[in-house]
Amino acid sequence: MEKIKISEQEIINSLCVYIADKRRVSPEQVEMELMYDDDYGFSAEAHVNGRSQILITANIIEALRFYIEHELNRDPFAAKLELKLDDDEGIIAYVQ
Repeated sequence: MEKIKISEQEIINSLCVYIADKRRVSPEQVEMELMYDDDYGFSAEAHVNGRSQILITANIIEALRFYIEHELNRDPFAAKLELKLDDDEGIIAYVQ
């Protein structure tokens, strides 16, 4: 598999679709904020129907695997995923 870069917006979209699937709502009903902390690493906060949920790095990776399978039509477990914090592009992911 060639190396693919997933933008911050695509990561947010994948998280929205992932949470929507889990909560049985439409992706448009999900608000998402990506975060990075030097001590805790990558995380996200989802808001659905007035409720908040914190997602840790493992949840983000799971959402990206969901995206790879359903949007890129590739084997999600054959790919190595790496999250990166980029000064210009924000939080991005590399799929290899």
